[in-house]
Amino acid sequence: MKKCLFPVAGYGTRFLPATKSMPKEMLPVVNKPLVQYGVEEAIQAGLTDIALVTGRGKRAIADHFDISYELEHQIAGTSKETYMQSIRKVIDSGTFSMTRQREMKGLGHAILTGEVLVGREDAFGVILSDDLCLNNGGDGVMAQMVKLYKQFRCSIVAVMEVPADEVDKYGVIVGTELKNGLYRVESMVEKPPVDEAPSNLAVIGRYILTPDIFDILSETPPGKNGEIQITDALNKQAMDGCVMAYKFQGRRFDCGSVPGFVEATNFVFENYFEKD
Repeated sequence: MKKCLFPVAGYGTRFLPATKSMPKEMLPVVNKPLVQYGVEEAIQAGLTDIALVTGRGKRAIADHFDISYELEHQIAGTSKETYMQSIRKVIDSGTFSMTRQREMKGLGHAILTGEVLVGREDAFGVILSDDLCLNNGGDGVMAQMVKLYKQFRCSIVAVMEVPADEVDKYGVIVGTELKNGLYRVESMVEKPPVDEAPSNLAVIGRYILTPDIFDILSETPPGKNGEIQITDALNKQAMDGCVMAYKFQGRRFDCGSVPGFVEATNFVFENYFEKD
């Protein structure tokens, strides 16, 4: 397994007007854009083939993972070169391909659009840049999930416990706990009403998907909000075969919301950023 899919075509409306002309995935958490954190996590997990499902107005993402010859020339031989080390390492470590999602029809549709990039030969990772996941001193969430995939060879979703009054913001699982923090999924539901949620185990933006998910997605009708939901496809996959849910090690920040983004920025500045 070498491929990781990044659905990055969304509009980022919760960050308007900042995202009117700038992709939300390029919003910086201190000095790195959100999408770079996700790509670094994928590469650390051995997923070096990075597949970007983009949309209109997203060229800045592709440009970020390319060499800027003019900039490189301007800072060559100066102390500012050190600021480029992290992105240079990413560019040298991964390969990048992209396709466009012409319509915003849900995460399931975005993943289906990415089939042309990841193919049907092997399982692949999916990272949602909105969810910034950090595990200081340990393996990233995707690396943890890759280890589990090598053992179970089925689709895996990352989950976390959320307050009961927030379950309507997430896909929620019901499962049998096989061992501490690892569940065999029995069913999943997308954004259930608070009083109808089957649990408080919420799916966050890290997945490993087996290639048969594409056949399921292509037959999945629109669900919540009229969109093709990956939750609905995974629910069918769980009922027909096997899906595991993993309560990951580390901390997750919801950078799709302004409070979560500010919290992440403060945390990274205090714990990761090398201050002069």
